Amino acid sequence: MIQMVTKNKPEEVIHELLGYEHLKIIQRPDMFNFSLDSTLLADFVNPLTKTKRIIDLGTGNAPIPLFLSLKTQAHITAVDIQKEAVDLAKRSVELNNLSDQIDVRQLDINQIHQSFENSVFDIVTCNPPFFKYKESSHINESTFKTIARHEVKVTLDTIVFEAKRLLKTKGSLYMVHRTKRLLEILNTLSKHQFGIKRMRFVYPKEGKESNMVLIEAVSNSNAELSLLEPLYVHNDTGYTEEIKRIFNFGNEASNETT
Repeated sequence: MIQMVTKNKPEEVIHELLGYEHLKIIQRPDMFNFSLDSTLLADFVNPLTKTKRIIDLGTGNAPIPLFLSLKTQAHITAVDIQKEAVDLAKRSVELNNLSDQIDVRQLDINQIHQSFENSVFDIVTCNPPFFKYKESSHINESTFKTIARHEVKVTLDTIVFEAKRLLKTKGSLYMVHRTKRLLEILNTLSKHQFGIKRMRFVYPKEGKESNMVLIEAVSNSNAELSLLEPLYVHNDTGYTEEIKRIFNFGNEASNETT
């Protein structure tokens, strides 16, 4: 990790993207940094040789596009509503010499259809705010983190609706979300004519309840569901072997995340 001190600006740090030493990401401690859910979603995405255009909604500081650059040559558009997140994302992309592949823009998902033609993307990815917002909601003091975690600026229904407009027929929406909201998620996808193609439940550890679910939904398709084997994050000694593979950690690597 390299720490940067910028006069009159919030402290920033440059981290390696987990075990991928050649990929760097710029982060700020006061903002919502990349996490397990973004990493698992990027690993879950299955771009094909014919995949030409991908868009990541609510990209934050762009961990998902950076991870996806390891597995596809497709052009990736990364959008976020927060100016500060977009600034970090742009500089992270430049730091990794990926500006020709990843284009970062400050856009509001609610009006994103105004910036792109309909049916132009092969894949939409999204790690959305997990929690509904009410006046009684327990929110973080940081506005950045509140927007990332709570449906303050965008709702699940809007994300799915806009993804439908952006995707080509039979294009895929990849999403990670809270298992407790699964019924609502499935109903929302069905409402907007998505068929569920793949789904995988994530568990903190064997014997615990699932807390996250990974979903691939296909636009205008009656895809048959493939329910993948469970993904366990921890075992009694630390990360499971599959998580170490996803993180690109060797056996000797630390079991601490960013």
